[in-house]
Amino acid sequence: MNTPAETGSGDDSQSPQVAAHHAGHGGAHPGGVIALAIGAIGVVFGDIGTSPLYAFRETFASHHGVPGIQVDPVHIHGVLSLVFWSMMMVVTFKYVLTIMKADNKGEGGSLALLALINRKSENAKWTAPFILLGVFATALFYGDSMITPAMSVLSATEGLQYVHTGFKDWIVPLAVGILFALFALQARGTEKVGKLFGPIMLLYFMTLATLGLMHLSVNPGIILETINPLNAVNFFVTDGFRAFVAMGSVVLAVTGAEALYADMGHFGRKPIGVSWMTFVLPALMLNYMGQGAFVLSQDAAGAAEIIKDPFFLMIPEAVQTPVIFLALAATIIASQAVISGAFSLTQQAIQLGFMPRMQIKHTSASTAGQIYIPVINWGLMIMVIALVLFFQSSSNLAAAYGIAVTGAMFIDTILLAVVLITLWRWPLWKAAPLIAAFIVVDMAYLGANLLKVPQGGWVPLVIGLAIFTLLTTWSRGRALMRQSMTEGTIPMEVFAKSAHSSAKRVPGTAIFMASTSTGVPSALLHNIKHNKVLHERVVVLTVAIQDVPYIDGEKRCEVKDLGQGFYRLTLKYGFLEETDIPTALKRVDMCGAPFEMMKTSFFLSRQTLIAAEKPGMAIWREKLFSWMLRNAASAMEFFRLPSNRVVELGSQVEI
Repeated sequence: MNTPAETGSGDDSQSPQVAAHHAGHGGAHPGGVIALAIGAIGVVFGDIGTSPLYAFRETFASHHGVPGIQVDPVHIHGVLSLVFWSMMMVVTFKYVLTIMKADNKGEGGSLALLALINRKSENAKWTAPFILLGVFATALFYGDSMITPAMSVLSATEGLQYVHTGFKDWIVPLAVGILFALFALQARGTEKVGKLFGPIMLLYFMTLATLGLMHLSVNPGIILETINPLNAVNFFVTDGFRAFVAMGSVVLAVTGAEALYADMGHFGRKPIGVSWMTFVLPALMLNYMGQGAFVLSQDAAGAAEIIKDPFFLMIPEAVQTPVIFLALAATIIASQAVISGAFSLTQQAIQLGFMPRMQIKHTSASTAGQIYIPVINWGLMIMVIALVLFFQSSSNLAAAYGIAVTGAMFIDTILLAVVLITLWRWPLWKAAPLIAAFIVVDMAYLGANLLKVPQGGWVPLVIGLAIFTLLTTWSRGRALMRQSMTEGTIPMEVFAKSAHSSAKRVPGTAIFMASTSTGVPSALLHNIKHNKVLHERVVVLTVAIQDVPYIDGEKRCEVKDLGQGFYRLTLKYGFLEETDIPTALKRVDMCGAPFEMMKTSFFLSRQTLIAAEKPGMAIWREKLFSWMLRNAASAMEFFRLPSNRVVELGSQVEI
């Protein structure tokens, strides 16, 4: 489980590109902070922006056999205060003001943070458990990326029953239809429709704020009650365990906070912070307080009825239909952000050696981040639709929502502690109180969500454990395979001298892909063994993925002249870059004459695993790794090699 990853042919090839969460915003950030802040609203805050549709409602519902919270001023004020201070502690203090400073050359997200720790610690052995934690956080994200679209779209579709009662029986079929259409459109890209995301989300957040202000006008005092932390404390004093259970729903108000960190590379820390502090946070809190004021404006019977769906019931009848459709559009945009995030995270995982190669299609000629991964897309679609059909309603699905998010947030705090203490060298007196505060909050939310396991919380945990097993199996299998392939190999310099005198040389250039930068690649050994010829120029090429997002062009390649027409070439790529080998070779002028693709042959190795007497992994994991290896995408397509210039040579490897 080491980075940087070195890749070559069959077993180890890594893959492309740009990173974390949303496509459509490259590494360079033209324009001012305000323009980027507005752009971030349409991409970063979709998930957390749709939480008002269900978070406040679910806090007062009964959970796990525990009666619901009483609907009265004490509890309304307590819940609102808890929501406000959760947003301040988790989103503002933890992510915006602290974790987002731990960037990897401007990039954020669990894998980028892992790469940063690995690079700064120079692959020290003590980092191994933290790498596993980061990988598990990545696995939990996939569980979250399945639940978020299902929860968001289903909750908004339920609002259609207020447009016309006839929609009530069609809520689930409509949600399934919308989700199917959303996933089906991914292959065409989102560049054109993506331009509408910003304006729609701006209008949506403005609508949230306006709805809240309409009801706050009759009860402005609720604002002071909300920001008073004593009301949150009183909530726990009054209700004890029931308040703790309710935290499992309060956390729904901050789901999506991790997206701020993951999308940092597209917008920058400052624009995201500005949009959060000046626009998104006020709009969300105005809406939550408006929901509370609306409930408190009713008598006991009316409040008990309204608390079942306060967001949709607070909308004035004159604008009910357009607002409900606007909310539906916002949930689709939030789902799109999560899907794009899954694509980007998969790219990083492939590059860093945690996933096998996959077919990656570019859906935009101008934006590297606009990609589409068919396997991830259809796998997500099947799981999302299955969740909708299984849980049937957003209230039922809320039981499964939150565990993956709180688990990932807790792991982010642990990784942050590593950064503060070992990388930034903060003294313990300074780092410990901050980390302790974050851990207390994270553990409280994680503990409350663990109570959901019997009612559906097991779903993201099972998904996360399954994906964690796949990621770690692939990483471990690659390491064992690389170790097996390098055992007993002779130095390239020795081979070059002996092969030159014993083999016939033919015109042209042969490039042999190698997964490591030492020894002789198996494809070269097999070629001389069976064909007994060598090209005039022989280049052993290794693609090395570094622990940084991007590599400067002048540092891209390293060449070592081994003499006798032999060269060892290393092409370095950041973990967000696309590994386009023909394009890189056009810029290489240190291997003799320039490369001409029509006079160059690429030799790749395709490994077949065979069982060893003492396997390096459990037999079932070896079989799983073998299956993943067989189903990995073609190295030829992955590295963008010309199909008519590639030769594959097979070999057997014991692990």
